[in-house]
Amino acid sequence: MDSNSLAMPMSDPNAWATAMNNLGMAPMSMTGQPIMSDFDPSLGMMTGIAPMNPMMPGLGIVPPPVSQDMPIVKEIIHCKSCTLFPPNPNLPPPATRERPPGCKTVFVGGLPENATEQLIVEVFEQCGSIIAIRKSKKNFCHIRFTEEHTVDKALFLSGYRVRLGSSTDKKDTGRLHVDFAQARDDLYEWECRQRMLAREERHRRRIEEDRLRPPSPPPIVHFSEHECSQLGEKLKDDSKFAEAVRVLLTWVDRGEVNRRNANNFYSMIQSSNSHIRRLMNEKAAHEKEMEEAKEKFKNALAGILVQFEQIVSVFHAASKQKAWDHFSKAQRKNLDMWRKQAEEIRNIHNEELMGIRREEEMEMSDDDMEDALDSKDSDDSGPLAQVEALKEENDSLRCQLDAYRNEVELLKQEQGKAQPQRSEEDTTRQQQLSFLQQALQGMQKVRTHKGRGNEGRDREATAVVSCSQEKESLPEKGPPSPVKSEREALLVGIISTFLHVHPFGASIEYICSYLQRLDTKISTTEVETLLGRLPCTFKQELTGVGASLEKRWKFCGFEGIKTA
Repeated sequence: MDSNSLAMPMSDPNAWATAMNNLGMAPMSMTGQPIMSDFDPSLGMMTGIAPMNPMMPGLGIVPPPVSQDMPIVKEIIHCKSCTLFPPNPNLPPPATRERPPGCKTVFVGGLPENATEQLIVEVFEQCGSIIAIRKSKKNFCHIRFTEEHTVDKALFLSGYRVRLGSSTDKKDTGRLHVDFAQARDDLYEWECRQRMLAREERHRRRIEEDRLRPPSPPPIVHFSEHECSQLGEKLKDDSKFAEAVRVLLTWVDRGEVNRRNANNFYSMIQSSNSHIRRLMNEKAAHEKEMEEAKEKFKNALAGILVQFEQIVSVFHAASKQKAWDHFSKAQRKNLDMWRKQAEEIRNIHNEELMGIRREEEMEMSDDDMEDALDSKDSDDSGPLAQVEALKEENDSLRCQLDAYRNEVELLKQEQGKAQPQRSEEDTTRQQQLSFLQQALQGMQKVRTHKGRGNEGRDREATAVVSCSQEKESLPEKGPPSPVKSEREALLVGIISTFLHVHPFGASIEYICSYLQRLDTKISTTEVETLLGRLPCTFKQELTGVGASLEKRWKFCGFEGIKTA
């Protein structure tokens, strides 16, 4: 089958060859074969022009790119055994059905009665490689191509009139109708291709999910005596403690603890408990770094605020008449705008710094309250605290005694199981056993002495507590109270509560406005006199700068109780 059996799509091949010869190009047909065997490029009419490539779009057999807005002009197509005449360009384009997915097969109707399969191949092979042709006896056939895009080229021939040779017989003519055809083979290949693409997409998605998935935790080893001894060493190492304690937790949750290995687990838990002090030290170091960073930030913010104050002072100095009169109107406008912006920024930074100081003062007041409560508790319950400390010491000694007893039992079990070959090992084991027994006896003696001492101290503590209660019950004589009536005591309590929620103090007018809501007969002079009689509870301070100076009363009872 000749794949390039299509001739030139024009009525006069000689004119085409002459035009190509004048341009200095070798005359070639649509099949790419030279029309003139003895062509000489130097004989062209346009001398001085280099020979052009006949495959260049617009000049050779490749059609130039056609705009979608321009109508496609169909020309006469000459084949070896037939001629194709284009349809009337004024007629509407032939109707086609919806394109099936993966369509490679076309339906061709309107074939001449005398058309053969060789003729069909000759006409449609110019569109692309043909796989199969199924011809019917009723002047139609189905053509299956290799590629999908060749179907569009075949649809271009829809509407052409076919004439076999130069015959005018009705059986030798026909009008082609090319349309999409639905074939099972095309649909099967398209579905296979879609499934392959879906598999590739799932594979890519799975790879992406595996890449983004967090790594799974390492598996926990099973419990054994060897792993238990190694885990005990890891628990003592700071760098491996986090991993080792996770393994220990898993073993305990699994129920690996029994009577045989309880001592080993107790030793590992004791090693874990020893890391608490290290962790507390690390926390304290981080807190210290945080406090240093806060202090550094506060100092830097204070320095920035000082510079802002200087800039605002410069603007205020420039706003005075002796300098303001020398500026132009535009300059005054800019200076006024810059001054307002600088004051706004200054106020924002000032509020931020005041917020930091307010938080520090509140934290300090909370710490002072806690210290006062602790000191009060310690003063009231000194003997009781000693009793509690003795109890804790007794409990710790009991735990150490249990630990020594467990170690002695372990050494006895190991001595019973193992059979040493050398006498030196026997002597060392005996020395260890004797040393641990002596330590055990000493701990028991200390425990008994501590118990007796605890009983004596308990009695002393109860006596001290009873004496303190008797002393408290006795009436005490002191200096006269500055609060002379129950009404003044109520005022002191209300004012103390009011100033406690205002840690930066309040003016006397603000305090009186609050009190006058409760009783309209309260005067400013009465309140100020009462506050002045209690210097350990209330103090007066000056706040502000320049014209914004203000006298404020603050509650200082938590500090005054230490000095009163």
